[in-house]
Amino acid sequence: MSTSSPCFVTEIDLHLKDKLQEDLLDQGFQLTNPPYTIFSAKKNNISCTLYTSGKLTVQGKGKDEFIRFYLEPEILGNLNYSHPEVSLDLTARIGIDEAGKGDYFGPLCIAGIQANSEQIKELLALGVKDSKKMSDALVKTLSYKIKQVVPYTIVRLTPKKYNELYESFHNLNRLLAWGHATAIGDLVEKTGCRNAIIDQFADESVVITALKNKRLDIHLTQRHRGEEDIVVAAASILARSAFLEGLEELGTHVSMTLPKGAAAHVTQAAKNLVAKHGEEVLKVVAKLHFKMTHEILGRA
Repeated sequence: MSTSSPCFVTEIDLHLKDKLQEDLLDQGFQLTNPPYTIFSAKKNNISCTLYTSGKLTVQGKGKDEFIRFYLEPEILGNLNYSHPEVSLDLTARIGIDEAGKGDYFGPLCIAGIQANSEQIKELLALGVKDSKKMSDALVKTLSYKIKQVVPYTIVRLTPKKYNELYESFHNLNRLLAWGHATAIGDLVEKTGCRNAIIDQFADESVVITALKNKRLDIHLTQRHRGEEDIVVAAASILARSAFLEGLEELGTHVSMTLPKGAAAHVTQAAKNLVAKHGEEVLKVVAKLHFKMTHEILGRA
């Protein structure tokens, strides 16, 4: 959250002035009417002044929480102050994202949530943002909290199942599209919502075809950097948490900590694993179509 300026300045639609005034009174602010203002409100360590021009100023030690938890979701309708990288749209929608596709070890997890305007505000209050910008510990904590707020679904493909499906699809994007369509279909059935947004990972036609195959008639938005949308960001947290959980379970199964990613240290860990358990173990813990499989098995 930005704290570079001691005073936050913005403009609001004056049609909202009565709501703002009533809300501030409910929150315990004391209101006065200095010249050229509609009102000035003060409470403890925060002051808020609305001018007749529509300019609104907020200052004091408590301004960050006030802006993040009240002003942005209730009055401004955007995250330009607290989360400039995330866009706030209060339209009810399904958001889908995946985790694990670039990791040699572990499952592929595709997660989705459905949120209405009030639930989107709750996600904002939780501090939801793109899971790639969070620690694993925070991802797990937020995942639990998100599940208490919104309907959700998780498609978790173990490496064994993933490898079987890849043999069928022969293409990662088509496999991903099937997973996205499966998650969307589950949430449509649970909630009735037919408005969805995903992080675009391939040509738009790939997911559209997967949806048609499942006879799903929805309004779908595919966008690059989809995690900038708060609903997709929430789905990314659930997907990442499910991936981490699955990776840990597989590590326990083979009595070894399985590393994330697909770099040289992962190749070495896989070689150690094969030396200990035999090459069949890779079918259980790894995505076999990765090129590194040939190197691990000495077939490069």
